[in-house]
Amino acid sequence: MTTKLGRLLIVDDETQLVAALCEVLAEQNYETVGASDGYAGLKRLEGERFDLVITDLMMPGMDGIQFLKQARALDPQLTGIVMTGQGSIASAVEAMKVGAFDYILKPFNLHIVLPVLARAMEMRTLQMENLRLREYVRQLTFESTRYQIIGASPDIEHVKRLIERTAGADVTVLIRGDTGTGKELVARAIHYNSPRRERALVTVNCAALQETLLESELFGHERGAFTGAVHTKKGLVEVAEGGTLFIDEIAEMPPPMQAKLLRVLEDGHYRKVGGTQEYHADLRLIAATNKPLEDEMAAGRFREDLFYRLNVVPIALPKLRERPGDIPLLIEHFLETRHVGRARFRVHPDALRMLTSYSWPGNIRELANVIERAQILAEDDVITPEDLPDNLQRAIGPNCAEASAAPFDLDQIERRTVVAALHHLKGNKVNTAKALGISRRALYRLLEKHRIPTVQH
Repeated sequence: MTTKLGRLLIVDDETQLVAALCEVLAEQNYETVGASDGYAGLKRLEGERFDLVITDLMMPGMDGIQFLKQARALDPQLTGIVMTGQGSIASAVEAMKVGAFDYILKPFNLHIVLPVLARAMEMRTLQMENLRLREYVRQLTFESTRYQIIGASPDIEHVKRLIERTAGADVTVLIRGDTGTGKELVARAIHYNSPRRERALVTVNCAALQETLLESELFGHERGAFTGAVHTKKGLVEVAEGGTLFIDEIAEMPPPMQAKLLRVLEDGHYRKVGGTQEYHADLRLIAATNKPLEDEMAAGRFREDLFYRLNVVPIALPKLRERPGDIPLLIEHFLETRHVGRARFRVHPDALRMLTSYSWPGNIRELANVIERAQILAEDDVITPEDLPDNLQRAIGPNCAEASAAPFDLDQIERRTVVAALHHLKGNKVNTAKALGISRRALYRLLEKHRIPTVQH
């Protein structure tokens, strides 16, 4: 079925003209609705959505300018075209002031009307796209409370800003960072804040599949393409149609596959394994790597042209040890979202010092697993140093006592983080909790714990 060019409301007291315009413009692939006066037109606008109104200027009861004023009060983005048989310059100027896009003199021919409609619809499309982009960047949203980007450090704030700016732009993004730093989490945040969020987010890990399987997994295969291919299979590129394809550990992709992926990025075309038919992909690609791709290119393992296609917007994720001030916030988040048992756990100050002093080679993923394990082992509702893994205790060793006496005060870091967020958001606790990535209940506990005044300026 052909997509309609736009939905038009035609308002004129000359009912024969309305019927004729509706019929002719419907033949030009517009969806048309007619109304015999301004009041009937407003009634339509109250219950239905239109891209464009075409209204006569001189009508009994409510003229075209009054109608346009009230119509744009109902929908400020509505585009209007005014028809008149008088051709008054003054009335044309007044119509433009209330939002008319253009002015058509009666009588008119179709070849005059159609270019005006095309320009008006182009303007409407641009306006709606700008509106959508402003909505996307107004506030970063996440698919659930469990999958959020937690932290208030400068590095993480920078990552959030990059996500906000690129989510609606439909460009290719390359996420770089060590294992466990949250690369898939960033990919999910980009997808769920983008115009493609209603369609699928499809993930594939290049390191988990052999070359032959990876090609079939990505592009699909035809029946009989190889031994065991008894049915035609869709690839993940096809499954992600209209949505987002996230390719993790892309440095592990074999060179022949890199060439095929490059073609998808350049012109959208691909073929299934064993097939000759050309397919076209409509998707957004996000890639991630924990290896320096510059080193891989120098070693001849990664294509330079593919790198530049992927690296349109690079997002670098910091190691967890580079942002120790975020660790208390992450712990609070995991106690909330990965709660084990019936008790509400808290962390003993000595355990918190150990958790913050540790180097976290496994980054956030390792921290999440440690907190989950500690809840299982804790004898009551307090997580103590004894509930932490042996390797963590050995790594901290005798330095733990020094950390207790060091000027690096974790409680103060936590307090300063909350106070700074409250101050930045003018004391709004709902927005502060969202910015910190914690629940309102968790925020109230922190306010009480640190005796932070409830109003911040």
